[in-house]
Amino acid sequence: MSAAPAPSPRLPWVDHLRTLVILLVVNMHACVTYSHVGDWYAMSAQEPSLAAKLPFIVWQGHLQSFIMGLLFFVSGYFSEKSLARRGPGSFVRERLVRLGLPALFYMLVIHPFILLGLNPWHAKFGPPFAYYVNYLRSGRFLGSSGPLWFAVALLVFCLVLAAWRAVRPVRESPPSASAAPSGRVLWLFALALGLGTFLVRLVQPIGASVSNLQLCFFVQYIAFFVAGLHAARAGWLLPLARASQACRAGWLALIGGPILMLVLMLVGARGGDKIETVFFGGWHWQAFGLALWEQLTGVGLSLGLLTFFSARMNRETVFLRWLADRSFAVYVFHTPVLVALFMLYRTLPQSLLILPALLTVTGLAASYAIADLARRVPGLRSIL
Repeated sequence: MSAAPAPSPRLPWVDHLRTLVILLVVNMHACVTYSHVGDWYAMSAQEPSLAAKLPFIVWQGHLQSFIMGLLFFVSGYFSEKSLARRGPGSFVRERLVRLGLPALFYMLVIHPFILLGLNPWHAKFGPPFAYYVNYLRSGRFLGSSGPLWFAVALLVFCLVLAAWRAVRPVRESPPSASAAPSGRVLWLFALALGLGTFLVRLVQPIGASVSNLQLCFFVQYIAFFVAGLHAARAGWLLPLARASQACRAGWLALIGGPILMLVLMLVGARGGDKIETVFFGGWHWQAFGLALWEQLTGVGLSLGLLTFFSARMNRETVFLRWLADRSFAVYVFHTPVLVALFMLYRTLPQSLLILPALLTVTGLAASYAIADLARRVPGLRSIL
């Protein structure tokens, strides 16, 4: 093998893009708390009507279409560079620390703490010590990763990548840059993701999970991670972000995505059928339409954000760096923060528009405060 390449300069805009994605994850969970569109630890007592849910269905549907896939893309990009620099063995050890330990911390500390906080001395749980011992002995903690399912999945992806590179090492240095994928390739990529997602949902519909992994979304996650690897290896991230086809795709998804989603819902909804019945999976044209819409919109929004951030956010400030350095810690700690604030806000007048916004803003502020404190604790800084 050739000598390991020197570390390339870090792109500030990629870090800021990752920060935005994590902020949107927090907003997504704050919305689920009150909209009941999705599932969460604690939700408002009264489920809104379908008409009241509609703005959240549109907003959360668009977020779901790209935020986690884009996070896997960025992770794949950095994983390729880290693997090239460290080699398979060192790369695996670093990933086990940076991904495995936070996931274990969540499963062993944060998740049971949330359950006991929501259900103190409940008959289902029993005394806290007895509950925790049974929680460990039964192995339930392995499927209790909460939002840290992302770290678990990314760790698996990285282990597979390292094993593959150990068997099939890359023997030549990567080019400095190559041509960006054409518009035709991007269209075919999105269409293939839509078809693959539809096929997976025949057996794993939306809402089903295996050890807290919703496989119905993993076609995109795997493909975006691999695309991130290839972007780093072939050097086409910047050419793609600056390409006209990426800008057009972003605008098309931003304008056409909501319109097509509403049309799909209006035409696809049938009397007597729940949305889950025909849209979430199975041999229904509505399920195929939703999978296709999701991937076309997700790819388009991702490309648009690459274009915007590379052009407008490729700068470093003290505040932006502070946010970026603590973004993963926010991802780890935002769940108990949102749950605690939701319990605090239960006495407030119920407003389906104001409360999600309030929970988002205060949840982010509190999560960043806790993240900053946690990074000052010896041992935690190295994994956060």
